[in-house]
Amino acid sequence: MTVETVTDAPADQGEGFDRRAEQMRLVEAVLFASAEPVEEAALAARLGPEADLRGILDELQAHYSHRGVHLVAAAGRWAFRTAPDLAPLLQRETEVTSRLSRAAVETLSIIAYHQPVTRAEIESIRGVATSKGTLDILMEAGWIKPGRRRETPGRPLTWLTTPAFLDHFGLESLRDLPGVDDLRAAGLLDARPAITTLFSRGDDAALPRAVEDSAED
Repeated sequence: MTVETVTDAPADQGEGFDRRAEQMRLVEAVLFASAEPVEEAALAARLGPEADLRGILDELQAHYSHRGVHLVAAAGRWAFRTAPDLAPLLQRETEVTSRLSRAAVETLSIIAYHQPVTRAEIESIRGVATSKGTLDILMEAGWIKPGRRRETPGRPLTWLTTPAFLDHFGLESLRDLPGVDDLRAAGLLDARPAITTLFSRGDDAALPRAVEDSAED
């Protein structure tokens, strides 16, 4: 029977190499596992005072310099970051759909059917105050825009819908806005005061030709 003899590596080479390799793996694991950059002091505390932390970090930095992530330092804190040349390839655009509040829907409807209309007139129709945030939301969506100032005391600003409003709702012109019968048939016309007042003038009176022309300029 043949007995194989295993010869240990020299202590000054094998054991030292294994210890450094384990320390490097430990630093690598800590950096990957941390959600935030890690301070050098925290890494040094894990390795012990005899470890060559700076040498290990430099070696890891060189190792990852041509990989998908790089080891970077800022203000004494270390972290893995996506390689700069790959960052554009990892960006994803997500469209977030959010529902308009009842106040925004009512305000938009009033502007669409009564434009040009002032904020005071919107509030009179709805029966409640209109917050500036509601108008801001509709402007950010690109559905309304400021119109001419009314030649009345205080010269209040009027509001109009935009071409983007027509495009979003699939309308060729304001004449294509649904009438009372269409809304009632679709179950979208209820008995709330704001909605009742909104259509109180009837289909034809709601959108005079002059209003349509001013909104589409």
